[in-house]
Amino acid sequence: MAVSMGQVLDDLVAETRVLQDLVADLDDVAMSRPTPAVGWTVRDQLTHLAYFDETATQAAVNPAAFRLAADALVAGGMDFPDRVAADHATLAAEAVRTWFDRTRREFVTVFRDLDPKARLPWYGPDMSALSSVTARLMETWAHGQDVADALGRDREPTDRLRHIAHLGVQTTAFSFALNGKPAPAEPIRVELTAASGAGWTWGPAEAADRVTGTALDFCLVVTQRRHRDDTALEVAGPVATEWLSVAQTFAGSPGTGRAPLNPAGGPS
Repeated sequence: MAVSMGQVLDDLVAETRVLQDLVADLDDVAMSRPTPAVGWTVRDQLTHLAYFDETATQAAVNPAAFRLAADALVAGGMDFPDRVAADHATLAAEAVRTWFDRTRREFVTVFRDLDPKARLPWYGPDMSALSSVTARLMETWAHGQDVADALGRDREPTDRLRHIAHLGVQTTAFSFALNGKPAPAEPIRVELTAASGAGWTWGPAEAADRVTGTALDFCLVVTQRRHRDDTALEVAGPVATEWLSVAQTFAGSPGTGRAPLNPAGGPS
């Protein structure tokens, strides 16, 4: 999937506007509303994005300082996202919006001038500048889903989901390794239908293990925002089935995922 830095940044800006519109009028009470991420409020979702936008920019402009700060943060335990949220749990609604708007704007400005292949440090393996932008887009969409769910709002899916779907496929081996499992030797075919009606595919056409469905359902599962049973994804084969039980596009500890909303089975 060949994309340019400018294209991914433009899509990040567009996804950012969707989230900014969702929270534009929230007061302190609404910012404190709980989201489906256990223990996290709307405020926590936004401060998480702002904090890691800030550190991603630092990784690009001052990698040595980033490494020192990242090492100190991780040394306190792999629960550091929760600690970051707790540190900003009383920030006023307007201050939250201002912080997120500023750090996102700075991130986009800095990354527009970077070589997409430049290697940047992160909280784990280094990544390319292009991968860093894709990760910020994925995080914005995923945390934005939690915000939308908390507010009872729907977001229209767009073809920007292709970046997230691609990341979901690319992190297959990572997801298995994170859960102490070897990467599967068997190929997996992924066939998705985009919001525009376009078809997106990954993996050999003849693969026995397959995942088929909408790009929205797939992205909700690989970002751990929905349990597979609450989607209409069709999954064939033991490897594909196991993969969707551990799929994770984000760095850090293995995610706990989401419990099914409809335990009886089938999409809710």
